[in-house]
Amino acid sequence: MLKTIKAKELKIGMYIKISESWFKHPFIKNEFVITHESQIEQIIKNKIKDVVIDTDKGILKIENVENISHSDKNLTPPDTWQPDKLMPDDLKEAIRDTKMPKEEKAKRVYDASLRMMGKLLESPTAENIKTSKDVVSDLVDLILREPETSGYLLNITSHDYYTYTHSVNVGILSIMVSKEIFKNSDAHDMHELGAGFFLHDIGKTKVPPEIINKPGRLTDDEMFKMRTHPYQGYKILKEADQLSEECKIIVMQHHEREDGTGYPLRLKKDEIHPYGRIGCISDVFDAITAERSYKQAMSPFEALKLMKEQMLHHFQEEIFSKFVLIFSK
Repeated sequence: MLKTIKAKELKIGMYIKISESWFKHPFIKNEFVITHESQIEQIIKNKIKDVVIDTDKGILKIENVENISHSDKNLTPPDTWQPDKLMPDDLKEAIRDTKMPKEEKAKRVYDASLRMMGKLLESPTAENIKTSKDVVSDLVDLILREPETSGYLLNITSHDYYTYTHSVNVGILSIMVSKEIFKNSDAHDMHELGAGFFLHDIGKTKVPPEIINKPGRLTDDEMFKMRTHPYQGYKILKEADQLSEECKIIVMQHHEREDGTGYPLRLKKDEIHPYGRIGCISDVFDAITAERSYKQAMSPFEALKLMKEQMLHHFQEEIFSKFVLIFSK
């Protein structure tokens, strides 16, 4: 049931709907559950006097509210792996469980995906690459059929910056925006798209770790070596006999920029495939919102605002608009 109340009457646990454009308020979505007093303060500070609440969706228990906070600090880097298994036992179980609460499913799937991707990047063998693509196919199916679970996945992405975390985040974001862009077409292999997005940075396994983990600006020589990772990724997938056309495009083009300033081929405008454009936007967004040793994490709202106001020449505007749209649902 929808009800209009004064902003000052808001309480933690209420599900609110803000009618103003997201550029006019400091939140990543127009609809969400109030989880902190600071959100109420921000609403009042932005002179939003009246707010619509949905009493059927409100969450009143604090322990449940905490489960959907944007950054889950319990998602720490995995310390140990199942030595003989790439895919954690609980991943497919969670994906296929139709009775599991959506927020719990999202957390279990995300955590297990991190473990899988970490193991893959430790050992990017042909067998592991093939297994990871099979798992990603199941993840794609989950995102396509369960929008509510997808929303929770979007909310709990970790902002600790590790290559495996970044790979999972970019994979989830890119599949969701691809779903939005290609929803009226059956001409796209979403499973191979998902594999390409999750594996977009696999070439970094060929870049010296001291460069990958350097806490500061890279030298020209280090940057040259870093910029080989798209081609290195292409070679790894080709040697593993897992290089579909979709994977090839995404791995090679996710650092190309609309104005021709990207790499490795300095493609511009329509020379860049839509798949590459999607990967580029997701890659930049996740990098900006990640916490690094030399910079604080930027909030999703701040990142999207920065991308719109200062970096839009790097992106295809229509695809960027679709990217923004997935955060407003």
